[in-house]
Amino acid sequence: MNAPLPAHVRRALDTVTLDDKYALASGQAFMSGVQALVRLPMLQRQRDAAAGRNTAGFISGYRGSPLGTYDQALWKAKPHLQAQHIVFQPGVNEELAATAVWGTQQLGFAPPGSHRFDGVFGLWYGKGPGADRCADVFKHANLAGTTPWGGVIAVAGDDHVAKSSTAAHQSDHLFKACGLPVFFPANVQEILDLGIHAWALSRYAGVWSGMKTIQEIVESSATVQIDPGRVRILIPEDFQMPPGGVHIRWPDAPLDQEARLYDCKWYAALAYVRANRLNRNVIEGPADVFGLIASGKAYNDTRQALLDLGLDESTCRRLGIRLHKVGVVWPLEAQLTREFAQGLREILVVEEKRQVIEYQLKEELYNWRSDVRPNVLGKFDEGDDAAGGHFGGEWSLPNPTSHTLLRANADLSPALIARAIARRLKKLGLAREGSDTAARMDAHLAVLDAKERAMHALDLRTSGSKAAERQPWFCAGCPHNTSTRVPEGSRAMAGIGCHYMALWMDRSTLGFTQMGGEGVPWVGQQPFTTEPHVFANLGDGTYFHSGILAIRQAIAAGVNITYKILYNDAVAMTGGQQIGERPEGHSVLQIMNSLLSEGVARLVIVSDQPEKYRGAALAQGVAVL
Repeated sequence: MNAPLPAHVRRALDTVTLDDKYALASGQAFMSGVQALVRLPMLQRQRDAAAGRNTAGFISGYRGSPLGTYDQALWKAKPHLQAQHIVFQPGVNEELAATAVWGTQQLGFAPPGSHRFDGVFGLWYGKGPGADRCADVFKHANLAGTTPWGGVIAVAGDDHVAKSSTAAHQSDHLFKACGLPVFFPANVQEILDLGIHAWALSRYAGVWSGMKTIQEIVESSATVQIDPGRVRILIPEDFQMPPGGVHIRWPDAPLDQEARLYDCKWYAALAYVRANRLNRNVIEGPADVFGLIASGKAYNDTRQALLDLGLDESTCRRLGIRLHKVGVVWPLEAQLTREFAQGLREILVVEEKRQVIEYQLKEELYNWRSDVRPNVLGKFDEGDDAAGGHFGGEWSLPNPTSHTLLRANADLSPALIARAIARRLKKLGLAREGSDTAARMDAHLAVLDAKERAMHALDLRTSGSKAAERQPWFCAGCPHNTSTRVPEGSRAMAGIGCHYMALWMDRSTLGFTQMGGEGVPWVGQQPFTTEPHVFANLGDGTYFHSGILAIRQAIAAGVNITYKILYNDAVAMTGGQQIGERPEGHSVLQIMNSLLSEGVARLVIVSDQPEKYRGAALAQGVAVL
């Protein structure tokens, strides 16, 4: 028989609600990473109020996986957000949402006396391709700057393995190209903690902060600490601000903005990272010789890989293994990096996708004396055929893939990382053949190999079975089941949305584009082919987002193309949200009027219930079939 619960536990269970993650003023709460992104601006507002500042928040972005449920979570939390003066306004598309967030930092340009708050902090969200679309906005807004009590975080949901995207993507390089410092939380708690730091850095350095999230973290759940004062922010004492400061102003010439960003704002950001030690050693000892450096999911996988090899923290210290956790992957703060690298013979950089940390690490250590400079490896090792034992990296050999250590494509797993660590430890002599450490590692690797062989055997047994893999298909009753079919002898082009699945169906659908480019490849094909006509599938969500411009381009080019605007009045693939923000959504008649104003030659409404349009205000010449 179970023992009775303590009285304080019974009282807690009697009062607990699903809203606690937003309503509790402090303590612990259970939430997902997406819900942490909802709670984060509330924490910022509470921190500002405690500091005697009356601030507000603004959130905007576009629906899309892996942050596909964020807008729904924000709508559900609307009363809690409103109580903290936080406004949520979705954007028609990603770049317009980012532009709206940029506007929150331009409130100082408004007439004197019109300000209702001391500052407005902003948050933009979108998936990786949406971040790509926003590069122009990010660059302009980051050059312009932020306000001392505002600040902006751009949160990108990355899909490293193209699970819900037409291409695998990572936003680190895009944020870097736009000059945004890049935060990479490793768990739900760090979404809150690093989020607070991201706004503080944005305010201090006058830059936008980027935050990279991936499905394994943002869609996980955990019990987290939600005390507004949990994060202690240290203002750097070793950085001298330039005359006039680093914040947004007007007028502000482009070259002045550039000089301020290059010469001051990035170094202010580095000073903030350094003062708050956002990158730090997690495992270290006095005689370390081998270093591991990782961030985000790769950090979690590295910890698991060490455990899989039988290398707990005490064993790592005994062998001389140091582990460095990076919270801000760009720009990589040099002083903290040098402290990590001091005394090491070799460093293994563990990061998914293309190198971000590895290149910076090599840059920072390049001019160290050769007798103290550690060897730095990441995606590739030195190889047995490296001339003189020196390997210059991926560009120095005709076939670098033969020296792959940690792949750049797809993602990494604890098993892949464990093999790389074991390989390097043996190479360095830290796990000599015949030693207990080597035997323990080999035993763990043998288990991993056996699991992989078993999975491979299962794949071979089921490869001929239709039950082995269920092909994605349209939902029952979806209009795309019929609307994506084309007349015999015709072909269609696809784009982004549910109709993308027509590519592997019997629909004569070939080729696709990025979101908003549907059908435009025909503009480049038509002058060079005898094919007279093609169809282009275009979802109503994409049409509202940016697809209308694709139709405008086809009309401007004068090509013979039929657009099928596949209407289901929902962003069906990423949450089922309605199209547009009007209560009535984005109706067929609204689309009709928009298309006619663009100058389409012929417009037909095709429906399995044509009687619905009896008495409707149809434009002249528009037929219903």
